[in-house]
Amino acid sequence: MQRQAHLLTLPYHPYFCMPESIGHYAHWSEHNVNRGAGALNNFSIHVIISGKGYIEIDGVTHKLESGHAFLYFPLQRQRYYSDVDEPWNVRWVHFYGNGLQDYMLRIDSKRSHLWTLRHLEQWEAAHEELLSEAETSRMLRPHQLSVLTYRLLTLFAEQAAPMLQNKPSSSAHRIIELLPLMQEEACQPFQLEEWARLAGVTPYYFCKLFRSVMEMTPMEFITRCRLQTAKQWLLERPETAIGQIAEEAGYPSVSYFNKRFMSHEGMTPTAYRQLYSVSR
Repeated sequence: MQRQAHLLTLPYHPYFCMPESIGHYAHWSEHNVNRGAGALNNFSIHVIISGKGYIEIDGVTHKLESGHAFLYFPLQRQRYYSDVDEPWNVRWVHFYGNGLQDYMLRIDSKRSHLWTLRHLEQWEAAHEELLSEAETSRMLRPHQLSVLTYRLLTLFAEQAAPMLQNKPSSSAHRIIELLPLMQEEACQPFQLEEWARLAGVTPYYFCKLFRSVMEMTPMEFITRCRLQTAKQWLLERPETAIGQIAEEAGYPSVSYFNKRFMSHEGMTPTAYRQLYSVSR
C-alpha cells in the first residue's frame, strides 16, 4: 500500500512550517531510497509503525523496528530501505518553513539521525489527519496544513529521544550553530578564514569538520544558499533583471550564474521565473 501527497512548495508564505509531501507506505518491500548530499532542501521525519527496515549512517547499517524514527536536515545524504521479508509500515513527512533551522537545531542539538518515539499511536493519528487533509484539500487550506504539520513537530519534540548518543566535538557543534548565519550571509563574499575564526579552528580543519557535518564543502553549501535566495528573488521581484539578481546573490558573472542555476535546477533563471511566477 502506498499513499502519498505531494504539494506545491510556496516560495514565500507567512507560515512557520509547511509540508512538502506526506506519505504512508505499508507492506512495500521495494521501498529503497538513496539520495546524495544536496538532493533535497527540506527536513523529513520517518516513523516506523511496524515491520522492519534499515538506515545507513557513515557506512554503518542500523536496523529499525516499531517505534523507531529517523530525522534528516536539508541537503543531507539519505540512505534507507525496507526489509524484504518483513516490510515496514512507515509514515513520513517532508517539510520546510520560516525559521525552522533554529527550531530543529534546538530539538536535535546533536544532529542525531535515529530516535525512539513514545506514544506511537498519538503521532500516527496526527500524521493520518495531516495526510487526509493533504489528500482531500491539497493547497486549498494552507493554514490547516501548517497547523497540522506543527502539531506533528511538537509531538516529535515532546516524545522522541535519540537512539544514538552522539557526542560531537565542541568545534563541530560550533559549525552547526554557524549554519543559520552562513545561510543569512551567503550572498556576501565568502571568507573562509573568517568563518574558521568564528568556529575557533584553522581553515583546513573548518573545511574538514564542515564536510563531516554537512557531507559537502563550505563552498557547496554557500552555493546552494545563494541559488535558493536567487530563486526566491526571481519570483518576488519579477521586474528585476536577471543580471542584477545574479550580482546581488553573489555572482558578478551572469554567465556563471546561469551555468550554476542550470546545473542545479535543470533550467535557466528566465525559464524558472516564467514557469513559477504567480500573477499579482
